[in-house]
Amino acid sequence: MKRTLLVLVLGLPVGAQDPALSLNDAIRLAMGKNKSLEASGAANKAADTRISGARSGFLPKVNYSESWARSDNPVFVFSSLLTQNQFGAQNFQIDSLNNPNFLNNFQSQVTADQVLYDAGQTRHAVRSAQLSKEITGEQGRRTQMEVIAGVIRAYYDSLLSADQLNATSQAMRSAEADLERAQANRAAGMSTDVDTLSIRVHLAGVREQQIRRQADVDVARAALNDAIGLPLDTPHTLTTPLVPFVDPQEASGGSLADRQKSAVAQRPEARQMTLATSLADTQAASARGSLLPQVMLHGAFEADRQRFISRGGDNWLVSVGLRWNLFNGFGDKARIEESRFAQQRSSAEEARTDSAIRLQVHRAYADLHAATQSIEVARASVAEAEESLRITQNRYEAGISNVTDLLRTETTVLEARTRNLAAVRDQRMAAAMLELATGTLTPDSAVLNERTR
Repeated sequence: MKRTLLVLVLGLPVGAQDPALSLNDAIRLAMGKNKSLEASGAANKAADTRISGARSGFLPKVNYSESWARSDNPVFVFSSLLTQNQFGAQNFQIDSLNNPNFLNNFQSQVTADQVLYDAGQTRHAVRSAQLSKEITGEQGRRTQMEVIAGVIRAYYDSLLSADQLNATSQAMRSAEADLERAQANRAAGMSTDVDTLSIRVHLAGVREQQIRRQADVDVARAALNDAIGLPLDTPHTLTTPLVPFVDPQEASGGSLADRQKSAVAQRPEARQMTLATSLADTQAASARGSLLPQVMLHGAFEADRQRFISRGGDNWLVSVGLRWNLFNGFGDKARIEESRFAQQRSSAEEARTDSAIRLQVHRAYADLHAATQSIEVARASVAEAEESLRITQNRYEAGISNVTDLLRTETTVLEARTRNLAAVRDQRMAAAMLELATGTLTPDSAVLNERTR
């Protein structure tokens, strides 16, 4: 059941064919050009920077400051002279102590602070950032699968639209042949103008469908380019045929139970919920750690000068401090309670996600098998409708059947062909949706194979 390529459906000459594009080509292009995947990549890089930011808590914080002060305040003058190493015996005079002249002090200071113990707060922050990155990575994997599914849908919709246009064009040619036969019969006195007018009305209806199908082809082509990440008017010749799978079991890829088990283990949503539970546990541990003391090491080097580069002295300081949060208005207690409820919520959502994934796999599995069975029914329907049309046309030419029977049969053939095309498209999409529901849809998935039946 080979299908005419899109370019041939549109009636373009062979020399004007657009670049060939298979389904696998379309997906490979989308992997590099789709903006959703680009955004996902940026989010993943941002998650990396958050990990680096959290790890900075293990390193010392070093700061440099520069200041200038000028005053005749006795205490300021006295202390500044000491730090500048400029204090002399003359500065002990009572008048000099009580009423000193103004003094400049240029101060340069370098400080360093290092956390010695923070009850695991930094470690928990790093772990939270790592878990968040893994969650972001799973979201990226989910986005990739959704993009692949979107490209598959858009590609097969384009093929379906083109094939439906082709089927409508065949119906047009058949209706035109019927009109010629009716006109010949009318000229021979074997029929009336009613038959000719009825066929003309039918032909107009088919023409309207052809116009609609052509519009569908244009929209489907633009939707495919959008899914890939290309300009909407980019031309292509689609080369992957719209045909059923050689082996429906190849599409299903195992039993329902196997698929459900695989989905629970591999679906990004399931792994995200598992990671979210771990993140809630880590945040709960961090909340409890806020009740424990923190120990910090502080170091400083200071230089004080009367002039910017001269007449000065320097000093240094090293200290160890302990900070223990004994009471902060029950804020820590509230945070601990909040983290406990977050753990309960994550656990409940994880169980709910597990059930929802199994249901999605069940539905996708059933859709695939129903679509596969529908193909057989639709194919038989097309064969029967075409045979019925052949017989009706012969009977009409012999004057045994009327024009109403002929037109009804023509409509039935068009509907049967359209249903058959839709059934094939539905089977292909159902296979892709099953891979998506299972969490195994990748650019190398078996559902992308191009083997024909």
